[in-house]
Amino acid sequence: MPDKIIIRCIDFETTGENTEEEKHAVCEVGWCDVTYHTREHIDVGEPMAIVTNPLRPIPPVARAVHHITDAELVDAPPATAVFVKHLTVGPPNYFCAHNADFERSFFGGGDVPWVCTYKVALRFWPDEQSHGLQVLRYALDLPAAPEKAGPAHRAGPDAYLGALLMERILREGKASLDDMVRWSKGPALLPRIKFGKHKGKRWEDAPTDYLEWIVNKSDLDRDIKANAKHHLKKRAAEHQGAA
Repeated sequence: MPDKIIIRCIDFETTGENTEEEKHAVCEVGWCDVTYHTREHIDVGEPMAIVTNPLRPIPPVARAVHHITDAELVDAPPATAVFVKHLTVGPPNYFCAHNADFERSFFGGGDVPWVCTYKVALRFWPDEQSHGLQVLRYALDLPAAPEKAGPAHRAGPDAYLGALLMERILREGKASLDDMVRWSKGPALLPRIKFGKHKGKRWEDAPTDYLEWIVNKSDLDRDIKANAKHHLKKRAAEHQGAA
């Protein structure tokens, strides 16, 4: 293992969420490094952020989240230049983001592996009422400096909070970074069912025939089906181990 591991936590503010029908663009890039030496020695760096020119207007629904205006971005550099100059310099050993699938849809990160703190938090703290970044900030009592942690929904402060969450995850020591990367590639394992007749029930307590219906006959989205499939496989393995 190297003497230190650098995990670059990033956050983007954008003109919207990428879909198959429409591609959006980044209007602010934030990053904050976590340097891991040992579980007892983890450093969180200073958060940084740069606004970028998305080369398209920001829709009102996006402006209502981050409050960045088109006028602020006229002379800003394009996001790709900021990625090259700031995110890949080093380079880090890992990238990390809260809901990394979103950031990865704008910036792949090359060969550097990713950790999604949202997916990891679902496994570490399944009983929390919500796993949003701001909720976890208070639920886990993260030691956030107020002058660095606000305003919410801006790239620098959110990258900083993501770094503090990554620091807590590393200190917990419940999983290796390799495990976290593997989890981050898969679906978000939701602790409770959020729909239908079993709404509010833990996935592990749902009837087997209901899970089979979700996987084989329902038209629910693939992440929901992946959760049902995960628990069916887990039950099959437990049954085989008990036999």
